[in-house]
Amino acid sequence: MLGKLIKVLIGLALIALGAWTIYLWWADLLTLIRGGIGLVLILLGLIAFALVAD
Repeated sequence: MLGKLIKVLIGLALIALGAWTIYLWWADLLTLIRGGIGLVLILLGLIAFALVAD
């Protein structure tokens, strides 16, 4: 019982730290997402070509 409670508390603490980190680094996170959009589109295009080739 105590072990389960400790695991839940650790999980909640990690979620809180993750949310706080996203809040602090929001602008940097958006920059990373914007930078990755082009790579994702290129990958999707390659997958589309591979599907057409079959």
